[in-house]
Amino acid sequence: MKPEYTVGWGTLALLNAGLAQSKKRGGLNWFLISLFLGPVATFLLLTFYKYPPKA
Repeated sequence: MKPEYTVGWGTLALLNAGLAQSKKRGGLNWFLISLFLGPVATFLLLTFYKYPPKA
C-alpha cells in the first residue's frame, strides 16, 4: 500500500470519529470501524442517523 493511501485512510478514520462524536456515538468505535471499512463507514454514519427521542 502506498504511503499516500495510508495517510488518506487514517485521515478519513479521524474525520469519521469526529463525525460520530458529533452525532452522540462512540468516536473510538467508529475510528476502528473506519480503519477497516473506510468510505463505507462514512456512508453509514451519514445515512443512518438516529434522531433524539421526542420529549
